[in-house]
Amino acid sequence: MRPNPLLMTTPPVVERLHMGPGRRIVAISDIHGKLDYLKGLLDKCELKPDDAIVLVGDLLEKGPDSLGTLRYVMELSKRREVHTVCGNCDFWQNFCDLPDDKAQDAFYLQYLVGRNRGWGDGIIAQMLKEQGVEIGWKMDLAAAKAVVRENYGPELDFLRALPHIIETEDYTFVHGGLRPEKGAFACMKLDAYRTVAKPHEKWTVVGHWPLVLYHEDITDARPIVDEDLKLISIDGGCVLKDDGQLNAFFLPDMTWTSYDGFPTARVKTAQEASQRHYYIRHGDNEAEILAEDGEFVRCRHIRTGYVMDVPADFIRTREGSRVTVNDITDYRLPLKAGDVISVVRKTSRGYMCKKDGISGWYEGEIEGV
Repeated sequence: MRPNPLLMTTPPVVERLHMGPGRRIVAISDIHGKLDYLKGLLDKCELKPDDAIVLVGDLLEKGPDSLGTLRYVMELSKRREVHTVCGNCDFWQNFCDLPDDKAQDAFYLQYLVGRNRGWGDGIIAQMLKEQGVEIGWKMDLAAAKAVVRENYGPELDFLRALPHIIETEDYTFVHGGLRPEKGAFACMKLDAYRTVAKPHEKWTVVGHWPLVLYHEDITDARPIVDEDLKLISIDGGCVLKDDGQLNAFFLPDMTWTSYDGFPTARVKTAQEASQRHYYIRHGDNEAEILAEDGEFVRCRHIRTGYVMDVPADFIRTREGSRVTVNDITDYRLPLKAGDVISVVRKTSRGYMCKKDGISGWYEGEIEGV
């Protein structure tokens, strides 16, 4: 989302809360409009009456139901103690609040008509369509803003009230990273924060950067607890990754659970982990096509020279024999007979699957659970 230039320098809004010693806090980040995942995860959390829920930003955009997710969180906040941090996908009140600006309006129009570069309708588009407003290049943007302003006051007020940082006695919650001296937007969007962070005074919980991107050899979406930095990263790649999950991290227990929505199955035979494997991922995904057989494409990763067969529909862009590849691994999961896996995809060469937050392949037979 294109930030309001003021957010680049405006100090972040900090909300300070008193939680009390030993109280359980359930931290969840990067829901991205995937309401069914949020509901499924909360069911797995088996919430207790005294639990506090902290949503660590990016409730909205990219997923299918941003408006429904926002309304659900607003209603949940009336029934339970819920605190929400503003993420870089969440400050859509600016659509109505900012003064008219040609550059900003050009961005909004492109975003609406382009359906967020292919991710699908975001919250503003969903609001407009709910009110019967047709979205197109010739739409009256000023009139569209008026429609949103007049019909979605409670939703806009909820977004306006979101802090950029939540502080408790023992923890800090911030979506991207803790850089208050650089302004509000830096706290919402700090890519790969763990690689540049300095040790924190208290445990700090962040989202924003999918956990899998911190790994080069395997696709691992489990929360990372970095004791040296006192940093907990929890973004499971929900919506952004084909095998993404939504994580919930429990404080002070330092435990977690997740929900991914994929069908489960039981493996019939054991298999060993592959000894040689790689993970082609966002930001380092240029490859060269060596051969194609319909279902799979053999590629050579440009930077490392690693050769991997990838599903043909994982080829994103083509420029001659040079391509970019969707996130993919050839890791063969270590599994025992009877292990339960989440099945991401069935292919002629086995199953793309997950176990305990780690993605890979299983080459044997499965049976339903």
